[in-house]
Amino acid sequence: MTNRAGPVAAPDRIVSLDVLRGVALLGILLMNIQSFAMPSDAYLNPTAYGDLTGANRWVWIVVHLLADQKFISIFSMLFGAGILLIAERVGPERATRIHYRRMVVLLVFGLIHAHVLWSGDVLYTYAICGMFVYLARRLTPKQLIVTGLALHAVSSVIFIGYAILLRDAPAEVITQVTNDNWLAPPAEMAREIAAYRGGWGAQQTFRGPDATGMETFIFLIDFAWKTSGLMLVGMALYKLDVLSARLSDSFYRRMMVLGFGVGLPVIAYGVWRDFATGWGVVYSLFIGYQFNYWGSALVALGWTGLVMLVVRSGGLPGVQRRLAAVGRTAFSNYILQTLFGIAIFYGTGLGLFGHVDRVGQLLIVFAIWAVQLTVAPVWLRHFEFGPLEWLWRSLTYGKAQPMRRPAMPSAELTPLR
Repeated sequence: MTNRAGPVAAPDRIVSLDVLRGVALLGILLMNIQSFAMPSDAYLNPTAYGDLTGANRWVWIVVHLLADQKFISIFSMLFGAGILLIAERVGPERATRIHYRRMVVLLVFGLIHAHVLWSGDVLYTYAICGMFVYLARRLTPKQLIVTGLALHAVSSVIFIGYAILLRDAPAEVITQVTNDNWLAPPAEMAREIAAYRGGWGAQQTFRGPDATGMETFIFLIDFAWKTSGLMLVGMALYKLDVLSARLSDSFYRRMMVLGFGVGLPVIAYGVWRDFATGWGVVYSLFIGYQFNYWGSALVALGWTGLVMLVVRSGGLPGVQRRLAAVGRTAFSNYILQTLFGIAIFYGTGLGLFGHVDRVGQLLIVFAIWAVQLTVAPVWLRHFEFGPLEWLWRSLTYGKAQPMRRPAMPSAELTPLR
């Protein structure tokens, strides 16, 4: 592809992908921590549980504006780009066979993760969507973007349709929708808190049904369309060389202006409307949700443009190396975040579920980031892959992959081969 970077040395494409993946992996913890720490309704409805005044209110607002759905959107786009990258590496004769093996193995990992550890798993969704979007790999970038946006829009149509149906629904129907999806009755919320402060068996009374619901109903009305659409957009960005950090500085600045300049005001307006309407289920869950749903896709592009500019500039080289290391071990670090969440919040660990406010959750996120940014580069000085990356790769290729890294004269990380 054409390099429009002018006199700037072309960055390594793999490094730019790794850095962006590292940013996305760390960023998704800003939202996932709420799922580990608080009853499930608080994830979508911040008024459902806990203090939402003062510093806690501002933490929620800032995280909602900058992180909620933004980093998982980047991760979804990168997953689509990764499908094309791996197909290029293994060659056309093996690409299809290797891809579907990878997806089947990932599907198994996702089911185990969701039903044994944490119901908020995304691996299942990625595996199922990855099986389908692979069929579109030969489309042109324009076709991929148009198809991706069309798929992304399906979820909006479904949600708005629900709002229309509920507009004149009887009060008992609205109450049922509220209890099931938005604001559980106090007794039910108390049961959830007690379960997650208890042992693994007690947790399963909520984890199992929640995971199944995520993999069926929620997947069909939301995750499948949103994730598949973003994967296709990621494929297009990969083909257009956007994710290589090799386009011009002005291109990435325009991405930032479009992403942050349009996306953030849209989301901020949605937040204002939610508070103004009192966070009612019919409006906020189905209509108000759309401001963040679409605004997040734009803000994800803004973050992507910012990261590509930093990579192009060569600035913060130590931070970039650490982020790239996290990105190269993203699967392992994703599960590590779950293990941290279990150890801190569930009854099988410290049992702090429901006890930590949003400010405290943010401090815990910073601490986990510090661990992951420290450990990942040290690990990659000695090993080719993260432990779960190695297992995934070995199961995909049907034989154990070389794990130990040959002795290196320096601590510099080489691109993933």
